[in-house]
Amino acid sequence: MTDNSETRTDYKVGQDNITPFGLDIHNPVFLISGLSIVAFVIVTLMFQQDATAFFGWLRPFLTSTFDWFFIGAADIFALFALFLIVSPLGKIRLGGQDATPDYGYIGWFSMLFAAGMGIGLMFFGVSEPMSHFASSMGGTTIENGVRTDWAPLGAAAGDAVAARNLGMAATIYHWALHPWAIYATVALALAFFTFNRGMPLTLRSAFHPLFGDRVWGWTGHIIDILAVFATIFGLATSLGFGTQQALAGLNYLFGAGTGSFSQVLLITVITGIALASVVRGLDGGVKVLSELNMALAGLLFLFVLVFGPTATIVETILAGGLAYVKELIPLSNPFGREDVNFSQGWTAFYWAWWISWSPFVGMFIARVSRGRTVREFMICVVLIPTVVCVLWMGAFGGTAIAQVIADAAAPVKSAALELKLFEMLKPLPFAGISSFVGIVLVIVFFVTSSDSGSLVVDTITAGGKTDSPVSQRVFWCTFEGLVAATLLLVGGAKGLTAVQAMAVSTGFPFTIVLLGMCISLYMGLRQAYKEL
Repeated sequence: MTDNSETRTDYKVGQDNITPFGLDIHNPVFLISGLSIVAFVIVTLMFQQDATAFFGWLRPFLTSTFDWFFIGAADIFALFALFLIVSPLGKIRLGGQDATPDYGYIGWFSMLFAAGMGIGLMFFGVSEPMSHFASSMGGTTIENGVRTDWAPLGAAAGDAVAARNLGMAATIYHWALHPWAIYATVALALAFFTFNRGMPLTLRSAFHPLFGDRVWGWTGHIIDILAVFATIFGLATSLGFGTQQALAGLNYLFGAGTGSFSQVLLITVITGIALASVVRGLDGGVKVLSELNMALAGLLFLFVLVFGPTATIVETILAGGLAYVKELIPLSNPFGREDVNFSQGWTAFYWAWWISWSPFVGMFIARVSRGRTVREFMICVVLIPTVVCVLWMGAFGGTAIAQVIADAAAPVKSAALELKLFEMLKPLPFAGISSFVGIVLVIVFFVTSSDSGSLVVDTITAGGKTDSPVSQRVFWCTFEGLVAATLLLVGGAKGLTAVQAMAVSTGFPFTIVLLGMCISLYMGLRQAYKEL
C-alpha cells in the first residue's frame, strides 16, 4: 500500500538539524520551545505574586468563555472515532497490510493506560464520583454568585441510589469515551502518516494532506511547538495531582510533611527515577514500569472488589454504566447549559486537559501500535479503556458512596480530595498495606508519565526521530519536573489552580489543531482505502 505523492523519504524536517555538543536538534522547534519553557520557569519564579493572580484568573476565564467550544469539539472527536470503527476505512492496517504488531496485547494495553490517565484514575477514582453524588442529591450552594447544583440530572432529594447512578454517569463521561477518542484520533493520525506514508513521527506529518510540503516549514514548526507546550503543561497538571496525592498518602501513613519543601523534594526524587527510566529507553524502562503498574492496579482493584461491598460495587458498575449511556446526550450538549459548575468547572477543564495531553499520549500510543488495523486500533484504544474506566470508577467510587450512604458522617465524605482514596481504604482489611500500594501506584504512574512524556517531547523537538541522544531526553525530563514544581510553588495553597490554568491555556489553541487533524486524517485514510 503506497502512494508516491504522500510517502516521504527525504522529508525536509530533518535537514535543519544542528549538532552542537553532540546534540541532534531540530533547530526551530527545539530552540523556541526549549527557551520558552526555560523563560517561563524563570519569570514565573521571579514574579510569583503576579503569576499567582494571573493563573487564578486564566482558568475560569477560558472555561467560562469557551466551554461550548471544548464540549462541542470533544463530541466531534468521539463521533469521528466511532465512525472509523464501523467504516470500511477500518480495514487499513498501520504499517501496511503485511505488518505485524510489535507488542502483545498485555504490553500494549499497559503502556497506553500508564501513559493515558493513570495518575488521574488514582486521584479522581474516589473523589469525583463522591462530588457528583453530593451535587446530584439536589444540594445547592453559591460560589461567586453562581449556583453550583447539578440541575439537568439532579436526583430527587433523598434518593441516594439515583444520586449514586447519576454521579457515576457524570464521572464516566469525563473518563471514558470522549477522552480516549481524543487520544485515539491523535495516535491514529501519527501512526498512519508515519508507518503508512513514511513521514517522521511528529505532529506536522498528520497535516500533509491539508498543507502539503508547507508542513516541513514554519507551518509545521508552529504545529510542533504548540504540541510541545501542550504536552509540557498537560503533564505538569497530572504531576501536580500526583504530587499532592502521594504526599497526602505519605503524611497519612507516616506523618510526612505536605508543604512546599516536601512537594519539591518528591518531584525531584521522582524526576530522578524517571531519568533512569528515560536512559533505559522504551522497552527497557517505560514498558517494564507500565506493566508493573498495571499489575499493581489490577491487584488493588481486585482487593477493593473482594473486601469492599462486592454486591454494591457490581450494582454500581452496571447501574452507573447504564446511566452513562442514558444520559450521554444531555451530558454532551454544548449549548444551553444551566449547570455552569459542571460544564465549566468540570467538563471544559477536563476536555482542555485531555487535549493538552493528546500529543504526548497520542504519539506514545502511535509508537507502540504498528501492525494493528484501524478498526482494531480504535476498538482497543477507545472502547476497551471505556469499559475499564467504568469498572474502576464503579469499584472505588461505589465503595466510597456506599460508606457515606451507610454513615452520613463517614470520614471519606469530608476528607480532602487527595485523601479520599486513603479514607475509603481505611475501613477495609489491611488498610495500611492497601494504602501503601496506592501510594506506590501514584508514584510509579508519576514516573511513567514523566519518562514517556520526555521521550515524546524529545521526538517532536528532534524532528520526529526516535533515536536522538540521551542528553536531550534528560533535558526534557528535567524541565517537566521543574515546570510542575514551579507551578505548585507559585500557587501556594492553590497550587493546582496554576497547573490547571496552564493546561487549559495550551489546550485551547491545540483544540483547533486537532479539529484540522481529523479532516487531514480522513483525507489520508480515504486515499489509502482506494489503494487496497
